[in-house]
Amino acid sequence: MNIAWGVVVIVLSVVCWGGQVVSWCWPRRAVEWGLAEAESEVERVFWLDGRGEALWDLAILWTMPVAGVMLVADHDWWPYFGLVGGGSYLYFAGRGIVVRLLMRRQRVRIGSPSSVAVGLTALAAWGAMAVITVVAAIVALEGV
Repeated sequence: MNIAWGVVVIVLSVVCWGGQVVSWCWPRRAVEWGLAEAESEVERVFWLDGRGEALWDLAILWTMPVAGVMLVADHDWWPYFGLVGGGSYLYFAGRGIVVRLLMRRQRVRIGSPSSVAVGLTALAAWGAMAVITVVAAIVALEGV
């Protein structure tokens, strides 16, 4: 079970973290790949928030892929990385969902309806991954 969940964590978190790296380092490529909205398609404040979020996330979200690798390798430190990474991803996902819902309700241009739906779905998946990983980390630490 640990190996399977570790692979899920690696795949989902590398997609998220990698997307933020691309969004910060190569913003035009991120738009081409559908990872970010073009500046002209959204309100400037939303676009700037996304740029800042991408920079911060590339600095902190690496902890979850590391937790996944450690989980697959059955490393003793995986629960600590799982707690930190899970907490970071839970915050990332929760904030992302709440901001998009509030901005959409206020009719702020945050992207096409299909793009927003994809974003909300991805954020929900990362949030669920975070909760499951945090719970698994706590259970693993209780056995120590």
